[in-house]
Amino acid sequence: MIQLFKPTFFKCSIMIITLALSVSCKNEKKQEAPQKTETKPNIVFIYLDDLGYGDISANGATEISTPNIDKLANGGVRFTNGYATSATCTPSRFGILTGIYPWRNKDAAILPGTAPLIISTEQTTVPKMLKQQGYQTAIVGKWHLGLGRGNVNWNERVSPGPNEVGFEESYIMAATQDRVPTVYIRNGHVDGLDPNDPIEISYKTNFEGEPTGKDNPELLSMEWHHGHNNSIVNGIPRIGYMKGGEAAKWNDVDMADHFLKEAQTYVKKHKENPFFLYYALQQPHVPRTPHPRFVGKSGMGPRGDVILEADWVIGEFIKTLETEGILENTLIVLSSDNGPVLNDGYNDDAVEKLGNHSPTGGLRGGKYSLFDAGTHVPFITYWKGTIEPTVSDAVVCQLDLFSSLAHLTGSTEKTDDSEQLLNAFLGKSNQGRKNLILEAGQKTALRSGDWVLIPPYEGKPVNKQVNIELGISNEYQLYNLKEDRAQKNDLANTNKEKLAELTATYHKLRGKSDIEIKELELK
Repeated sequence: MIQLFKPTFFKCSIMIITLALSVSCKNEKKQEAPQKTETKPNIVFIYLDDLGYGDISANGATEISTPNIDKLANGGVRFTNGYATSATCTPSRFGILTGIYPWRNKDAAILPGTAPLIISTEQTTVPKMLKQQGYQTAIVGKWHLGLGRGNVNWNERVSPGPNEVGFEESYIMAATQDRVPTVYIRNGHVDGLDPNDPIEISYKTNFEGEPTGKDNPELLSMEWHHGHNNSIVNGIPRIGYMKGGEAAKWNDVDMADHFLKEAQTYVKKHKENPFFLYYALQQPHVPRTPHPRFVGKSGMGPRGDVILEADWVIGEFIKTLETEGILENTLIVLSSDNGPVLNDGYNDDAVEKLGNHSPTGGLRGGKYSLFDAGTHVPFITYWKGTIEPTVSDAVVCQLDLFSSLAHLTGSTEKTDDSEQLLNAFLGKSNQGRKNLILEAGQKTALRSGDWVLIPPYEGKPVNKQVNIELGISNEYQLYNLKEDRAQKNDLANTNKEKLAELTATYHKLRGKSDIEIKELELK
């Protein structure tokens, strides 16, 4: 919270006013008036990858325990209606950092590791905005917003990237853990690269003599299910082909510890002045590679184990803030880039060992889906001593952090898409958004109050590879989430008035779409 201390003025009231007493009174006033001070909090985004609304015990999970995430949830604002912008990773990351709907950017889709940067270097971003307000800025973890301009030489400085869109320090993986290049990148340079063993990357053709998951199953420690059968690193088949860079390749089971250490080091280095840290964890995205300390601990296979691992690193990170004496001056936002998925390309027992656990928390759909579980995610704000513990039903989106943090820190920056909801994020108000456009695969839907409208689209209703309903139908769909959280009762044919109202709102907000949708015919 920004603390403003107002000076106290002392009145000198006496029967006889002399010059000496007048001077004395003025001096007293000058000496005792407190200085006007302003304290800006550190700001940390803890961003998980594919964590569902029901994957944390604070949101009702009973088969898995996440005590460190729960500590934040129970000590801050736990949102029951918190949203990512999108049901997949790249678009959501674009939205949280720019304050702009990702469907406005045609390139904001799941990117290969060789994709060019999709955030313009001229564009205002959260780190740029905070940097202007005196913040040091950094990212540690997953990036997946493209690097370079489309023809990257991984053996030289890779640019533009995070450092060119507002982050003064960056330590990242380029895309996802299941995609090449499987190396860490520090401020544009591949960490630990041997110049005598240059990296080559392709998403089209393999390099001569390099084994693949498809052709060399005997080399695998993890079996692929779909789409993940190219270059093999650490016994795990990936998406894309890679040659060279052996000394720089990461060790998957150490990744969580590795990023944690980087985040802790950053905090210790910059604790004396305000900082913004975007700490983007890889869990529970595939390939799920828990450190041996966590293997088998959840009873739900690697997916459950890496959720426990993520909870642990979050706890260790919070301890660092506390040890360094800055926890009470740090605003923490914890969320996920999209909803959950079980089998997302590897046979890792995520389906077979699920048991009674519901990653969606009873919501319909999941990652990739227009149904609510695609974008309705864990969302927590925590600021020890400033935010009073509460549960909020306000509809909020990661998109809104841009304008809200600008307001908090005294910036005048804003975007048309990002709403200023600081009071909701600080637990002072239960008023959130009235309307929100949500996206999955560049198809969009509307959340308006308690209602959800999904327009008609062409396409398959179920992604059979991951066994998730996508929310696609050739007819309009209308749901009341307050009465029907699981979206089982489509009211499009029985509530024509609400359907017409939301259709008009949707078209007003969405504008022209590149995707053809049917016009509603009311009779």
